[in-house]
Amino acid sequence: MRNTSKQSSNLLKLIILALLGTISLLLFFLNFPLPFLPPYLKIDFSDVPALMASLIFSPLAGIIVVAVKNLLYLAVSGAGDPIGVAANFLAGVMFVVPVSILYHKYKGVKSIVSGLVTGTLIMAIGMSVLNYFIILPAYGWFMGWEMTNQVIWASVLAGVLPFNIIKGIIVALLFVPLFIKMHSWITQQQTKFI
Repeated sequence: MRNTSKQSSNLLKLIILALLGTISLLLFFLNFPLPFLPPYLKIDFSDVPALMASLIFSPLAGIIVVAVKNLLYLAVSGAGDPIGVAANFLAGVMFVVPVSILYHKYKGVKSIVSGLVTGTLIMAIGMSVLNYFIILPAYGWFMGWEMTNQVIWASVLAGVLPFNIIKGIIVALLFVPLFIKMHSWITQQQTKFI
């Protein structure tokens, strides 16, 4: 009986993560560019369902939701841009995991705010480093563009770094009031699945 109950709980978790990944994909399509940054850098709110999953379950659950979103996007878009999808996955993980770790360690609104600030900084710095050394050179190779160090450096400083800071701030400004409203529900869900 106990084994069946555990299997049902695991199945329910899997279904919830798949649903949150699908919602994340839908939010990914609702994006907008910022007027002063390159048009290929677009703000979206697809990390919000991953944040919810990571708070209810664990950091791994948030990673799974980010992965489901990106795998679904690859399937829907016909794998036109695997480098961009990989970059989106890495950015999502860098943003969601610190929030989840701090929340599970300290609980409460202060830990969410600290986590969002930490996640934003990790995402901004991490994506800048990855773009400089891996992502932008890979795009250059993939598209057949000549990418000099000056072009890559300028792209990181004028595009990638400010974009990720602004994205983190915008998502945080949306998520903190959402978390405050849903805090008791999140706690209720945690007790249900522990």
